[in-house]
Amino acid sequence: MATKALFNTVVNWFIRQRIDQIQNFMDHPIETQKGILFSQLFHAEDTEYGKLYGFNSISSYQDFKNKVPIVTYEDFEPYIEKARQGQKDISWPGYIKHFAKSSGTTNAKSKFIPISAESLEYCHMKAGKDMVSVYANNHPENQLFNYKNLRLGGSSELYADFNTKFGDLSAILIDNLPFWVEITTTPSKKFL
Repeated sequence: MATKALFNTVVNWFIRQRIDQIQNFMDHPIETQKGILFSQLFHAEDTEYGKLYGFNSISSYQDFKNKVPIVTYEDFEPYIEKARQGQKDISWPGYIKHFAKSSGTTNAKSKFIPISAESLEYCHMKAGKDMVSVYANNHPENQLFNYKNLRLGGSSELYADFNTKFGDLSAILIDNLPFWVEITTTPSKKFL
């Protein structure tokens, strides 16, 4: 039990370090959103979609509004299909290896949502870490990592097609969780 308590203390200390950054985002939401927008545009400027809409020439939010149209999933689907078939640099640099499959809300057809490695790390995984960071900060005496925590998700099955994987977002996340999450949660992904 002493080892678990030490592990809990160390993990809680690390995750609480994120609180200052989270507070900065809350204090400066517009600047944070603009920073993310322009970072994404910069990273995607040499993709097929980025070249089509001149991402490299966008220098203000107004430019973005004027140059990049609002589109439906059906409008964007041809780009997703190219990425699903293994083409690189379509809407994001490199190959997209994962696609979250929706349950189909319009046209009774499932949709494939591209999930890049960066999206997994800096959006989905970071959101989970941020949630735990806020909890640990608000409850400094927590014992989250002294015991196993229940992990819930949808279907854990991933399917392969065109050398990519697709399935429920929860299946993609579970398949890519860091090792320490496997140590602290149940059921183990080998049973999912």
